[in-house]
Amino acid sequence: MADIKLIATSTFGLESIVKNELIHLGYTDVQVSDGKVTFTGNEEAIVRTNLWLRTADRVLLQIGEFEAYTFDELFEKTKTLPWEQWITEDAKFTVVGKSVKSKLYSVPDCQAIVKKAVVEKLKQKYHVEWFHETGPEYKIQVSILKDLVTLTIDTSGAGLHKRGYRTKSVEAPLKETLAAALVQISYWNKNRRLYDFFCGSGTIPIEAAMIGRNIAPGLGRSFACEAWPQINKEIWKKEKAKAFQAIDQNSQIKIFASDVDPNAIEIAKENAIEAGVDDCIYFEVKDAKKIKIEEPYGILISNPPYGERIGEEQEVAKLYRTLGNIFKNQDTWSVYILTSVENFEKLYGKKADKKRKLYNGRIKVDFYQYFGSKPSH
Repeated sequence: MADIKLIATSTFGLESIVKNELIHLGYTDVQVSDGKVTFTGNEEAIVRTNLWLRTADRVLLQIGEFEAYTFDELFEKTKTLPWEQWITEDAKFTVVGKSVKSKLYSVPDCQAIVKKAVVEKLKQKYHVEWFHETGPEYKIQVSILKDLVTLTIDTSGAGLHKRGYRTKSVEAPLKETLAAALVQISYWNKNRRLYDFFCGSGTIPIEAAMIGRNIAPGLGRSFACEAWPQINKEIWKKEKAKAFQAIDQNSQIKIFASDVDPNAIEIAKENAIEAGVDDCIYFEVKDAKKIKIEEPYGILISNPPYGERIGEEQEVAKLYRTLGNIFKNQDTWSVYILTSVENFEKLYGKKADKKRKLYNGRIKVDFYQYFGSKPSH
């Protein structure tokens, strides 16, 4: 099969991180736009990127792209695309969609027209009038932005943040993909000590440990495209075998994670066991306000409470001031804080060296970065 156009979707603000991951995986024809990174590959690329991308939301297979201003245009241009190359005669398929700043703004109508066009194309190919839909699943996405229609098939199934290790979680947990991005932005490496004083169900320390151990984030789950006959089962076997061989079992990784909630720590421990990184992380029940810094060097990456509920603002403000006091004279420490509190720097008592706008779910947040000096050794 010729080169395939693929799209790794991402949360706003993480596109450059996804691009770097793709380049690291060996893909050079990489183009970035809002919320997505486009690249070319083959069947192996579909498997490899689903297994290895830590910060992308999904991997989509692009079937076609064109401009459409009428429903007739949408139908005819959709019908000309090579759907039969991917969708089997017994396939189950659904169509989802979105439309932004386009003449074709009715999403349900666009979905119905795309489905009808695909069915007509498959009828021609398979010479049938009825499809039993007992085979593999294909989710088609119709995305229209400023009258440009992009038609894709989702290869991932469940979002890539669903690694398979999170059996339980605390309220409003951080998404695994965002946690992995925070670790990558911080430039932490497996030879440095990492701390999280607000670990909750353990997402940041677990994602860091998986990066340190070089564990492919998709190894513990399945994907929609695993059932597709177009992707040889041998490719899956080979790529999974390579991923298992790539795991670093020997490095002495030291990550320290604490939280004031004993229940959260128990959940975090269970999740770390499921992820296979419990030997890398030291969990402790501890109030962040009582933390004493004893190590001369360290990296803190934390997602502390934002005070979203009424009456919590004062408590959160006090917490941030305490955090600032703890690190006031710790110039050798690097501190990374994710929060939606807009006056964080004032409360913390220091302007960040760098700030990055991100989204935690639907909440607009900033990632405040304070760079400490690196150990001389």
